[in-house]
Formats: sequence, C-alpha cells, structure tokens
Amino acid sequence: MSTPAIPARILVVDDDPTVAEVVTGYLRRAGHTVGHAADGHAALALAATDVPDLVVLDLMLPGIDGLEVCRRLRAERSVPVIMLTARGTEDDRIAGLELGADDYVTKPFSPRELVLRVESVLRRSRPGAESGEGQERRGPLRAAGIVVDPANRRASKDGQELALTLREFDLLAHFMARPGRPHSREELMRDVWGWEFGDLSTVTVHVRRLRAKIEVDPAAPLLIQTVWGVGYRFEAGAGGPQS
Repeated sequence: MSTPAIPARILVVDDDPTVAEVVTGYLRRAGHTVGHAADGHAALALAATDVPDLVVLDLMLPGIDGLEVCRRLRAERSVPVIMLTARGTEDDRIAGLELGADDYVTKPFSPRELVLRVESVLRRSRPGAESGEGQERRGPLRAAGIVVDPANRRASKDGQELALTLREFDLLAHFMARPGRPHSREELMRDVWGWEFGDLSTVTVHVRRLRAKIEVDPAAPLLIQTVWGVGYRFEAGAGGPQS
C-alpha cells in the first residue's frame, strides 16, 4: 500500500475491537498516525485534546451514539468525518449526511476501500486541493455575492465566511465554475465525490444543506435551481440585490 503524500492524524471511533484493529492497522500501514476511541465520550475527549485531520466514526456506539458525536464534532470544528454503519436504511445514511458527514461506508466493507475513501477526503480537505476539473488552476470564483477561493478552500457570501463542510465546498465550487449548465445527480456524484456509482440521496442531501447556507429562501432557491428530470443548475445572475 502506497504511503500518502502528507500523512494525517486520524481518529477511529468503533466499539468493536476487531473492526477497530483492522481499520487502524490498514490506516497505519498507509502512513497515517491513528488513534482509537471505543465510545462517544472518549472520542470527544480525544478530539478536543488532539484535533484529528479526519474521524472514522461508527454509527452504533455505547453511551453517545455516532450521530450525536458527529453533531458535537461539527459544532466545534470542520474536521472531515467518514461514518461507518451496519445500518442499511436510507434514513440512517441521510441522518449522518444531514449532520455534516463527508462520506459513509456500510459494514461489511473492504478495509482497502475505506483507506481509499479516507485518502480521497483528505486530499480534498487540504488547501490547494482539487475541487473539480481544472479548479486548482483558477482564481477565486465570484457570483451573486459569493466568493469561492479553491486554492485556500475558503468561501464567503456578502463578506461573511461560509461554514461549509468538505463536500459542500466542493459542490459549490463545482457549480460556480460551470454557471448555467445543468448537472445530473449521477454526474455530480462522479465529478464531486469521485464515485462511479452510489446512493444518489447523498447528492440530494448535500444540495439541500448547501441551499440552506447560500440561498435567501432555501424553500424557493434562486441560485441552485432544480432542473426537473435532469438535476440542478447554478444561476450566477440570480439572487437579486440581496446577494
């Protein structure tokens, strides 16, 4: 397994000792520094004292469950989160995504696949990371009072910093680099998430979260418009004088 260009500090949170041992072992062999917590309380304590670059978080935990741990982590900082879950229902996956999880892997899973997902998220989380085709070579993107700086992974609206998750930032940058163009959910999953296939509700949830942060009225979006039967389109000239 190749060593990552920039090793990261990763916190694995799982109460199953076998799963934890396998996951931490693979991540360490990939060159990362890995800590482990077996419950939600320990995870929050470790994250507070030694802020990780990424958290691999099991949904089912004793004491504080993974959803609540994710909620508290996201309230404190923008650390990327990949959720592990044995639950297969769409509601559980959506709940994690709504709380700001950047990715999820359903048990049973391939440890090698998890390492690839971790490294994909880490690459996109670092300043100067690629956020869609060619965007690493662009200057700041501007539209409707929104400024996105792909090189430094910062975004603002009307001069106020936007608190975006990793995937929300990538999605906004992708839209703004291609104004007026319709995008299917399958295309967004491929180009923003880097997945050739997957649960398309992931895209739907992230669009909804992004609208809540950039639209004047998320229930009647002007910037990220739904193209019925196709997907979504970013209207750079929308938003009116309020933008």
